[in-house]
Amino acid sequence: MSLAGVRPAAEPVAVRDRPRGLDLLRVPGLGPFLRWRHARLAAQLGMLLVALALVLHGFLGPQLAPRNLATLLTWVHYRGLLVAVLVGAGNVFCAACPLLLARDLSRRLFAPTRRFPRALRNKWPAVALFVVVLFAYEALDLWGSPAGTAVLILAYFAAAFLVDAFFTRAPFCKYVCPVGQFNFVASTLSPLEVRVRDADVCTTCRTVDCIRGRRDPAEPDRVVQRGCELDLFLPRKVGNLDCTFCLDCAHACPHDNVALGARVPGEELTVDPVRSGLGRLSKRRDVTALVLVFAFGALLNAFGMVSPVYAFQAWLADLLGTRSETAVLGVLFAVGLVVEPVALLSLTGVAALRLAGSPENLLRHAGRFAFALAPLGLGVWTAHYAFHLLTGLWTFVPVLQLAARDLGIPLGDPAWGRGGLSVAAVQPIELGLLFLGLAGSLGVAARLAQRDFPAAWKRVLLPWGALIALMFAAAVWLLDQPMELRGTFLG
Repeated sequence: MSLAGVRPAAEPVAVRDRPRGLDLLRVPGLGPFLRWRHARLAAQLGMLLVALALVLHGFLGPQLAPRNLATLLTWVHYRGLLVAVLVGAGNVFCAACPLLLARDLSRRLFAPTRRFPRALRNKWPAVALFVVVLFAYEALDLWGSPAGTAVLILAYFAAAFLVDAFFTRAPFCKYVCPVGQFNFVASTLSPLEVRVRDADVCTTCRTVDCIRGRRDPAEPDRVVQRGCELDLFLPRKVGNLDCTFCLDCAHACPHDNVALGARVPGEELTVDPVRSGLGRLSKRRDVTALVLVFAFGALLNAFGMVSPVYAFQAWLADLLGTRSETAVLGVLFAVGLVVEPVALLSLTGVAALRLAGSPENLLRHAGRFAFALAPLGLGVWTAHYAFHLLTGLWTFVPVLQLAARDLGIPLGDPAWGRGGLSVAAVQPIELGLLFLGLAGSLGVAARLAQRDFPAAWKRVLLPWGALIALMFAAAVWLLDQPMELRGTFLG
């Protein structure tokens, strides 16, 4: 088992000292539940039942998207609730992820002993799968295909089962799962963080159970409570990247020295220490690529749902001389997720370095400042998904009534008139979320500029602020366009 750079147990460990403040693990009522050993399992079982219902209804229910729980709950309600929880609390959905039950089953059946291939221990596989899922959503019209959505859900379970049947630790979560990577980037902006409570306690710890796991005193080789399997050694952990909020470290720590505490959202994007399990972000091109796909993918995903996209696709098809929607979408994705980010970051980086009079390497500079786009990206995702969630808030009620009636359970006649807030009511909420993303990105960019160019930070901030403002304006324009209310009878 890799200990990800943990010192030998005979040596004290260095820790990042953080102020003691709010700790949800010690809040009456909530704290005892979170500290309960089976709290995560209870949440996972609940989510597993929901996933099972979606798969069954996806295959056996009506194949009309607005009348099927698979499409409605997955593409309207789940995504909206996901980003709301990420912004408000952090990576709670990964903590409750039912895919981990498939992983645990595979371990019991196959007892894997091999490590994930070294060449793949990075974010590149997940970045590629992130793009594939975004592309498949549009190319296969998954939002309108209950059976296709059910297949996608099963594919996630199968992938989790197979990857962890062959490899130890948690490679599916850390290197493969595209939803998990989305959550990791978004949770850098959340107000909560798993961290140590008291730095002094960790400096005298000799067992490092938070990552090694707690052992049976009678059988030292038997782990009775696993530690962090994503190789985040808690005393050297920085922020929320790669953290699933599983709280295995809290259950394993013999000193009760783990907190789920408050912090400044986005703070981790402005510093560049050596992070346990990740190293320095400035040297991780794969993590930079993940953030760029997260930020520019938000704009591309919204563009795919507004009216102008059809005229643009028709123009692009004529230009390419093809009627293949897949080919047109492929070009659109290549431009939106590769050409556009590379061109914009290169131009912005060149302008910033020239204004600062710095000879610094452009790739290193642009790679660091790319993290400033994460808050705006989250603002776009949140505004977009909030639109679908709020306008279709109660649409699941008649669909659930219909499904219950098919099973012989009397829940009343489907109330198809149920919807949600009006588009006019939701638009100010969208705009507010975009402004929060704008403010966050400008704040992170300013902190990065002050850190790296203290004498010329205002000149460096000027081009980066202009890029952020340009992306913000694009997001405002996109969300002001008539948008498809996919998966509901409202659209």
